[in-house]
Amino acid sequence: MLSSMLEALIFDVDGTLADTERDGHRPAFNAAFAEAGLPWHWDARLYGELLEVTGGKERIRFFCERHAPEFLRQGDAEARIREIHAAKTRHYVALCAEGIPLRPGVERLLREAKAAGLRLAIATTTTPENISALLAPDLLALFEKVGAGDTVPNKKPAPDIYLWVLAQLGLPARACLAIEDSANGLRASRGAGLATVITRTPYTDDHDFSGAVAILPELGEVGLPQLRHWHSLAYGSDKKV
Repeated sequence: MLSSMLEALIFDVDGTLADTERDGHRPAFNAAFAEAGLPWHWDARLYGELLEVTGGKERIRFFCERHAPEFLRQGDAEARIREIHAAKTRHYVALCAEGIPLRPGVERLLREAKAAGLRLAIATTTTPENISALLAPDLLALFEKVGAGDTVPNKKPAPDIYLWVLAQLGLPARACLAIEDSANGLRASRGAGLATVITRTPYTDDHDFSGAVAILPELGEVGLPQLRHWHSLAYGSDKKV
């Protein structure tokens, strides 16, 4: 019998827990390119286009296919992409140490959800190192399961990372609610059968979010212990746009 009670919240990270893309990941990529002696620079507009692709290594490859095909013709291209991405992670971790704030309401939501008995998990394409750098240890400890980076071979919009997290939690999709910020994330969560709440960012404001149970400007306005509100989002009523 399928669960009719909300038991877990599953969060994306970048854009959802914190607005990390424009002033976190993007400058970290640019620092890695400069360190590698490459003349590439991703401005805010270009980076918005590149966010069509999830995963850092995949995003570099996508950029090369369109703007630097000669790089991919080098025999060591894949190894260099991995090296650049590792350097990018190092630069991003350093930026997090300087302080990238969580989005409004996120910390309160996490703590109140946990206190209300909900299980928490992460389903993301970013690396485990990036998550540890972004979240304070006490907040990271609230998450029971973390699906990140290369945990699964197929990244969002494939549903694989959500299916992996559901298996780790031992819960059916019906018992969980996903929180995402992008169309790719929504496709992934919906592909795994999850009801999904969207919290918009400047980079995803024009995305098609058809199929989301709610679209919110931020998570600060929806709180627990108003658990009935989240339950109603998961089970088909009380939608808010």
